[in-house]
Amino acid sequence: MFSFKKKNDSSEFFDLFVESARYFNKGALLMDDVMIDHSKAEVKVKEIQDLEHAADKINDKIIDKLNLTFITPIDREDIYSLANGLDDGVDYLQGTLQRIVMYHTGEPREGAVQLTKLLIESTDEIIKALEMLKDLKKNQAAIMDHIQKVYRLESEGDRIFRREIAYLFDQVKDPIELIKWKDILEYLEDTTDHCERIADLIRGVVMKYA
Repeated sequence: MFSFKKKNDSSEFFDLFVESARYFNKGALLMDDVMIDHSKAEVKVKEIQDLEHAADKINDKIIDKLNLTFITPIDREDIYSLANGLDDGVDYLQGTLQRIVMYHTGEPREGAVQLTKLLIESTDEIIKALEMLKDLKKNQAAIMDHIQKVYRLESEGDRIFRREIAYLFDQVKDPIELIKWKDILEYLEDTTDHCERIADLIRGVVMKYA
């Protein structure tokens, strides 16, 4: 009934990781479109829902392949964690965009714009790292360079988030407006943290197998 796949066919996992990471990156670009023109928010919610469904299909494909592959190129636990981590990234962005629409936020705050730009950069670095993972021994140093860039971007995100939250509590007098933007900024900052978690997973694979 089952056709377990051989090791030489299992490198497809890396291609699927890259495909999943590209959906994460596309989600960040959709968010950036909304930051540039907030009137697009409702249209972009539909687009990110479609993106999330496509990302789920890639995740399902990875898990199905994992169940049918006898010898995997990296530990099964690492494959599972990377697949779910990449898929969760799109979910974070979908949740953020849904809040922007529900709250009728209007013009975005500068901190939200900056955090979104960081997410585009972070997901781009994740893609680059994953593209090199197939030839891990050869690309160890380059992969780690991309991981370090994600870490630096996450630190910059923390700085922007703290500055924006301080500004909200100091300058925004409308408590409803404060609550709306605090929630959105927290979601964006959580997404930058999630990029760091994915980077940690990739680094763990490199340390294990390089």
